[in-house]
Amino acid sequence: MASKLVQLQTKACKASQVVAKHANSYYKELLEENKQYIQDPPTIEKCDLLAKQLFATRLASIPGRYEAFWKELGYIKNLWKNRQELKVEDAGIAALFGLECYAWFCGGEIVGRGFTFTGYYV
Repeated sequence: MASKLVQLQTKACKASQVVAKHANSYYKELLEENKQYIQDPPTIEKCDLLAKQLFATRLASIPGRYEAFWKELGYIKNLWKNRQELKVEDAGIAALFGLECYAWFCGGEIVGRGFTFTGYYV
């Protein structure tokens, strides 16, 4: 057991040395690739302006999202009307999607409860 711990410590030390060696060059490369997005000088006023621009952009995208929602809803209504022609493959995909949604819901509930399976802390 002790030998495994020493091996693990050695590997962790080597990994941290590799990260320390290459992190600075990676950081510089990342900044260079994204320099067109960097605001100079980085002031509070500039951050406030960017936040307002993001909010306005999100507001402007609502009509497109609204239209896409109704288009998807129309597609689902059409599928429901023609459910006799529905293939087993499509029904299976829909069932798997529903199962995935339920799994994400359960995972969110577990996280919300503080990673307990039995109930909420009171």
